[in-house]
Amino acid sequence: MPDTSPTTPAPGSGPEPFRVSDEDLDDLASALAQTIAEVRRQGVILDRLSSETDPTPAAGQQEDGVPEADAGNPKQADGPASVFILALGGEAYAVELAALSNWVNHLLLPVYGREISTTRPWCAQWHEHPEAVARLHALWLAWQQLTDTEAGLAGPSTWHRDHLDQALVHLRAPDGPFAACTTSPTRPNHRVLSTPAPKYAEVAA
Repeated sequence: MPDTSPTTPAPGSGPEPFRVSDEDLDDLASALAQTIAEVRRQGVILDRLSSETDPTPAAGQQEDGVPEADAGNPKQADGPASVFILALGGEAYAVELAALSNWVNHLLLPVYGREISTTRPWCAQWHEHPEAVARLHALWLAWQQLTDTEAGLAGPSTWHRDHLDQALVHLRAPDGPFAACTTSPTRPNHRVLSTPAPKYAEVAA
């Protein structure tokens, strides 16, 4: 009669742990960032469609669904009129910046970061430099569009030539937004440079 009693496997004889290569992790991070952005855009579209198809106006709204206070400004009722991150505010800005940071940290820097030097400075606190946020966000928007299958086979090449190369030249120039920041990996530094924006004096009452 065969022995059917349970046996304990010898140490080390179990299945090997599943490992993911660094290249696959980068691909997953890239896909995740794109998926998050797409889900957010679809959510905005769904919210707008549901508000447009609701036949019952809410309190304080006119028959067309536009709040009375915003009746003269239809763009304001639909949300920001621009996809540019500097046009956002509050929670919308925070959400967009978080998604941008994920893309910068998991795709842009590991692939295109290159070494920090006096001719190619960088700042780990780039999110505190308004120009850097603006340029990186524009670069990310172009990446989302030109790496999509609808952009065609030349989309990624166009992104590198027309967007990535230009953005990095301006961001990491010796006189760019990071000019007063880190120029050596061993000496991290961060300072937001002053701008020539006019300072408006307070109007006397």
